[in-house]
Amino acid sequence: MSNCTTFIDVNARFGDKPALIHPTSGRSVSYSELPAQVNRRASLLSQKGIVEGDRVCIYLVSSPEYVLWYFAIWRAGAVAVPLNNVLTEDEVSYMVQNSGARAVVTDMAGREVATGVGSSLSGKLVVLVEGTQEFADALFQASPVYESSNRSPEDLCQLQYTSGTTGKQKGAMLTHANWMAAMDAERELLRLSPDDRYLGIYPMAHVGVSWGISALRAGATWVIMERFSLDRYIDLIREYRPTVITAMPPVIHSLTQTPEGTEEAFRGARLIISGGGPLHPSIWKDFYRRFSVPIVNAYGLSETIVVGTGTAIRPEDYGAADEFRSVGHPVGYTEVRIVDISDHSQRLRPMEMGEIALRGPAIAKGYWNMPEESAAVFLDDGWFLTGDVGFIDSDGMVSITDRKKDMIVMSGWKIYPTEVEKVLIQHPKIRDVAVFGCPDLHRGEMPVAAVVPVGDEITLEEIRAFCEGRLARYKVPRRVVSSDKLPRVGGWKLLRRELRNHFCAEEGW
Repeated sequence: MSNCTTFIDVNARFGDKPALIHPTSGRSVSYSELPAQVNRRASLLSQKGIVEGDRVCIYLVSSPEYVLWYFAIWRAGAVAVPLNNVLTEDEVSYMVQNSGARAVVTDMAGREVATGVGSSLSGKLVVLVEGTQEFADALFQASPVYESSNRSPEDLCQLQYTSGTTGKQKGAMLTHANWMAAMDAERELLRLSPDDRYLGIYPMAHVGVSWGISALRAGATWVIMERFSLDRYIDLIREYRPTVITAMPPVIHSLTQTPEGTEEAFRGARLIISGGGPLHPSIWKDFYRRFSVPIVNAYGLSETIVVGTGTAIRPEDYGAADEFRSVGHPVGYTEVRIVDISDHSQRLRPMEMGEIALRGPAIAKGYWNMPEESAAVFLDDGWFLTGDVGFIDSDGMVSITDRKKDMIVMSGWKIYPTEVEKVLIQHPKIRDVAVFGCPDLHRGEMPVAAVVPVGDEITLEEIRAFCEGRLARYKVPRRVVSSDKLPRVGGWKLLRRELRNHFCAEEGW
């Protein structure tokens, strides 16, 4: 084989059809332009001394350039290290040094951070800055013809750093074979075709970028949203009429609270993707009843390239999804099982709750330079321990109840925060909520609810009254704290660790 960018040349047959549209700048890249744009960047990397296996960081805003650099790095046989443009210099420095990167690609917004990191490494880091005249001249002189590096399916093409919800970020080692499996699985799941128009809102440093790359693999058009705002999101849907839309639980919740008539903008959509966190059943149900667009509730991780090896609800599952709780059946060649949390060799039966384990072709090879952490979750028989807790029902559909490390143990009782949140979010005075555990000398831990209220603050007594008959008494939060917003990665993945660090440190906790 060559590598996972071969489809770029094949899809040049779509000619002037837009592959990438960037409404913020008004720019687009056609399918016929895509190979030359990628090849020039791959040529430039070679000129700078980047060879097969070298790591190259991408530190850009979400843009066509971000996508082009993914492909250029892969085409050159190097390893992409995508970084979120909101990371600080210390965070970028950690990932550059941890990955052993030889180069960083950035733009004017990230130039100062990237050059600062380069200086701290005694000038050994190549820094390429999109948007400068120097870069434009170098790119113009670079060859638009580049023979794609011939890589083995098992060769690395990416280090995908985890979101750091439980500590130092780990670089999941993804291969060309992983990516080809992911593109095929996502294309099949979404039934992607050249007739589709895909609206992507996930940060391109996040593994959710795979949905957009899978759309390109299918010959669809990818409309890139650089920064999320609800009004802009709805405007783009009205203007571009995407057939496949990305979202996340907070976005779907916000859409259910928009004025009547908003749903008209979604009439051309056949699917909307939700991922990155649990989708509360009441919100899911409200959205579907009002907007009539099936939600593909997808489950996967950085280590699995989302549903490259994962599960998802499909539109045909909706007849059996009345409770709007599941993340569906395995996608592609995924295998899934539930194992005992304390003994992963013990496989559990349907409806028994335990840790979700996945096996399939998109599972990462492990964590970069972290053999102990890798051995703990990437098992010898191919199974990957996700750290998520859930069960499989009698129809073979997977439901997630929580993260294993977020589970609260109070006086021996196990409390799953997501289960409690699903009840609290239905309260009319609660806009957003997160439940977490704080240490307690007597009971071990106590459940606490951080609430973003609608209007006036909500009291603990109101919460207790609301939970009566909905939750067992031991699951009801013992304390409520108000917050303007909850800490989330990229505005979506909840960081309960930050809530614990902030609120549990207060006097008396």
